[in-house]
Amino acid sequence: MDYLAGLNPQQRAAVENTTGPSMIVAGAGSGKTRVITYRVAYLIEKGIDPFNILVLTFTNKASKDMRERIMKVVGTEAKNIWMGTFHSVFAKILRVEAERIGYPSNFTIYDTDDSKSLIRSILRELQLDDKLYNANFVYNRISSAKNNLISYSEYLESAEIQSEDISNK
Repeated sequence: MDYLAGLNPQQRAAVENTTGPSMIVAGAGSGKTRVITYRVAYLIEKGIDPFNILVLTFTNKASKDMRERIMKVVGTEAKNIWMGTFHSVFAKILRVEAERIGYPSNFTIYDTDDSKSLIRSILRELQLDDKLYNANFVYNRISSAKNNLISYSEYLESAEIQSEDISNK
């Protein structure tokens, strides 16, 4: 397929780069998806195993569009490409490798709403006053501790950490 003919010099350089990872950053309508699609096709054409190709997007919509476009160009080989959103691809990797890190492969990933709902349930189960122990506040404390790499045991052991605002640590 002569897909390189329709590319400008910068796009062509991005497609033909086989030395390592690439991140394509450009404005809307500039041909990013086309460049990535053609780069995947070029890599496969040059003998790269599709299993060794990783294509990441930010949204499910972009992921679906990317998968459809790549399928049109490379055919069934696209099924072996690691392709999807950052979250979906890394969740898949975690499921495959979960036991290596001591987790079952059927773990559940909670989003913000799921997490807050669980916290509300726990607060009710413990019969804690939701005015004193607001689910949003508890969620933000947990999130802040995680973002600051404060472990559960560190948090429990430190009255100072428990009482201070840890959002800026």
